Amino acid sequence: MTGIDTSAYGLWGLAVINSVVFILFAFSFFKPRTGRDWRSFGAFSAFVVALFAEMYGFPLTIYFLSGWLQSRYPGVDWFSHDAGHLLETLFGWKTNPHFGPFHVVSFVFIGAGFWLIASGWRVLYEAQRRRQLATTGAYAHIRHPQYLGFVLVMFGFLLQWPTLLTLAMFPILTVLYAYLARQEERNTLLQFGDEYRRYMARVPAFIPKLADLMSGRAT
Repeated sequence: MTGIDTSAYGLWGLAVINSVVFILFAFSFFKPRTGRDWRSFGAFSAFVVALFAEMYGFPLTIYFLSGWLQSRYPGVDWFSHDAGHLLETLFGWKTNPHFGPFHVVSFVFIGAGFWLIASGWRVLYEAQRRRQLATTGAYAHIRHPQYLGFVLVMFGFLLQWPTLLTLAMFPILTVLYAYLARQEERNTLLQFGDEYRRYMARVPAFIPKLADLMSGRAT
């Protein structure tokens, strides 16, 4: 398309490679087993594909907003790869956006998200193997660390490379994870009954209690 730097976009092979790498990376952390697991993992995979399709393939968000962006920021080459880091560019970060504040903070969220997914899976797998309720590790602080992990990773990607499509997908997927969490809780109540009710009474679903984090409680 006229006006788009073909060296920055149209790199569909790179989009596919990055999508596959991150999806497989998430798979190695999450290891879906049930139908509910696969639905949550599939939703995350769709988000990743949409992200890298715009990051390296076709800059739909930049194209859609190009008139407004160029009128407000006439000195910026909006079809360069660096300009795709919209938050850094809009807030006036003048040097390499990969070292910008939003990009750096995004890695904190992405790293924390993958850590929650991995640590939650290890505890859950061991508990299922023993046919026990998972209440240690990350599960000592929140009931759904893996779903929260996916939300943190997606939010990190939004800070790093926001697009209209992923911005629209984010709240939908967040609601989906909350719905899947409720389904999971109903099934767990059928299996563990009062034991799980007591666990629910003392451990929040998604947002840990600060006092518990500070004390390092592990039940």
